[in-house]
Amino acid sequence: MTMGIPITMTTETRTPHPVLDQAAITGLLFSDGADGNELHGRWRKAVSDELFRYRPGLGTQQRWRLAYKRLRSLNEQVPSPEHFANDPRGLAALHEWTCPMDGPTVTVAGIHYNLFLGSLLDDQVSPSRELTDFTSMSRIGTFLCTERAHGNDVPALETVARYDRERDEFVLHTPHPGAQKYMPNTSSAGGPKTAVVAARLIVDDKYLGAFLFLTPLSDEYGTLPGITVTLLPERVGASVDHCATNFDNVRLPRTALIQGAHGQLLPDGSLVSSVGSPRKRFIHAISRVTAGKLCMSASGLGVARTALAIAVRYSYTRHISGPVAGQRVPLATHRTHHTRLLDHTATAYAMTFLHRAATERWVTHTPEDRADAERLVAVTKGWVTWRAREIATESRERCGARGLFPVNGIAAMAGDIDGAITAEGDNVAIWCKAGAEMIFGHDLAAEPVRPTGDEPLTDPGLLRRALTTAERYWHLAARRDLRRDNDGGDALGRWNNASDAALNLVEAYTVGQAADALLAACARMSDPITHAVLEDLSALFLLRQVSARSGLLLAEQALTADQVRALPEALHTLTTRLAPHLSTLTEAFDVPEEHLSALPMLSGA
Repeated sequence: MTMGIPITMTTETRTPHPVLDQAAITGLLFSDGADGNELHGRWRKAVSDELFRYRPGLGTQQRWRLAYKRLRSLNEQVPSPEHFANDPRGLAALHEWTCPMDGPTVTVAGIHYNLFLGSLLDDQVSPSRELTDFTSMSRIGTFLCTERAHGNDVPALETVARYDRERDEFVLHTPHPGAQKYMPNTSSAGGPKTAVVAARLIVDDKYLGAFLFLTPLSDEYGTLPGITVTLLPERVGASVDHCATNFDNVRLPRTALIQGAHGQLLPDGSLVSSVGSPRKRFIHAISRVTAGKLCMSASGLGVARTALAIAVRYSYTRHISGPVAGQRVPLATHRTHHTRLLDHTATAYAMTFLHRAATERWVTHTPEDRADAERLVAVTKGWVTWRAREIATESRERCGARGLFPVNGIAAMAGDIDGAITAEGDNVAIWCKAGAEMIFGHDLAAEPVRPTGDEPLTDPGLLRRALTTAERYWHLAARRDLRRDNDGGDALGRWNNASDAALNLVEAYTVGQAADALLAACARMSDPITHAVLEDLSALFLLRQVSARSGLLLAEQALTADQVRALPEALHTLTTRLAPHLSTLTEAFDVPEEHLSALPMLSGA
């Protein structure tokens, strides 16, 4: 547990405030499944190692090599990589703790464990495939799906794998530059590599769907024959050895094909599949992206909480001139400073508990509710990573000029989350898919009871009902807009009509789910003092969400005019009550002290 700066009284009134049970809050935050605290403790300890401290002056390729060195050190903490690759909670926890310490390391870790090794383990035809090279990391795994010309429309990918009957082999080929695999980590950095490559399976000139193929890329001497790897320009954020990869009639054994319920290629060249269409077969083949979305969200959690822990600690160590000549006061004493951090802290708590709920839903889903579980994971990924970038940006700003220096641990965070926003499905694209499904495939929220006007604005029931009103409004609007006449009457035109309302529906639904998860977590806190503060934090989160929608909620009679007018004062009151607890609330994030104390701006350097 990190040592915080105890704040037990306001700087304005010097009125004593009760001390929160910080350990209980930390336990609540990381109660992620039956062994959540032990699971998170493993990765917290791993990134506390000196290997994960900032290394100044490294060149681009030195940073790449360091990421793979750190990846191998993380692998030493995994008793069974095969089991770990099939553990969504474990994968997410690794991302949660590693991303704020080093974005490149978490990038290559997620690719190796989830997308690569996990895909191999999903093979139902070759379950005894030899994996020792990959579990020991003598070979690093990577995942090649996206192409230059096909980003979010990966089902239209053009890399082909033709079945050669005579030799019982596949011929993997890139037909033109637009079909080159784009941005995987396929260079020689990190040592020999093997990829799982998504390609169109062609048998007797018939397209049978896109499948995954196990493809060695390089050995200790370099890239293998028929494979061309071209380094891409360095990008912002978690920059690793991103490349464009080309295949020139590369021959693969029959065992390279990764098969399952979505398709099995029989000796006679026919395909047996329980999945009806080539598009659905491909979605099944890349089903690992759902766990990947949980990992991207977890990266956002780690970044958001670490950025806040740094910014809040800095706000108490950095002193500036006060209103009285000769007086020096901490930055944290200014309402204009701590209000922003408090708002984001409330959001970070909601993000954390929403992610816990989405993970639980995914881990325990049944075949009947798989679609709903996948959608919750997807919308969570969008909301959490977007909010994480906002929090990282605001936290950096609260640290002033010092926050601009990477050595102080916060400058690169927003850029790192940009990668998570795009990876495993661009956020807007996956929200569009969710919105389209929800228009008619999701129950319309019940019409809430109108307020009397006597309810206190901190009443969670009132605030939650208000969010439900917003969700219902946008749901009805999306259904109406989808039916609206358009010039061509085509499907794209109808979607374009409804898309704005559909995205607003997704946001209102997701915020409501986050509020529910936060309130449920608060209810589990037994310490009465800490429970009361967490209730205030929940109210602050809800009030900010309601305030942002106050015009709509007034029009829909979910709030009275007097309640809308009272919103600023209610927010002021909550901020005043919560300000003395800001340090404890962020110290409860349990960011490793080894990391915080190594940041020059927090150590007085």
